[in-house]
Amino acid sequence: MKQDIHPQYRPVVFKDMGSEFAFLTRSTIDSNETIEWEDGNTYPLVKLEVTSDTHPFYTGKQNIMDTTGKVERFNRRFGMMKKKKA
Repeated sequence: MKQDIHPQYRPVVFKDMGSEFAFLTRSTIDSNETIEWEDGNTYPLVKLEVTSDTHPFYTGKQNIMDTTGKVERFNRRFGMMKKKKA
């Protein structure tokens, strides 16, 4: 392998800003922020909007769509066209 062309692969802390859930893993991502981890060491910090702690697929709290309201609106809007033609 060529020297000095690969990004640095190092421990990084990823933190979910919605739930304050954080985990330590290895990555090549760059970050200007740091955080002191539970082991007393300082690691680069990457802030995230969504992780497995807050994503609806993993939490089971998915939004149920209001299908009845949409069907009623559709029938009100386009149901009139059928009546006019008949």
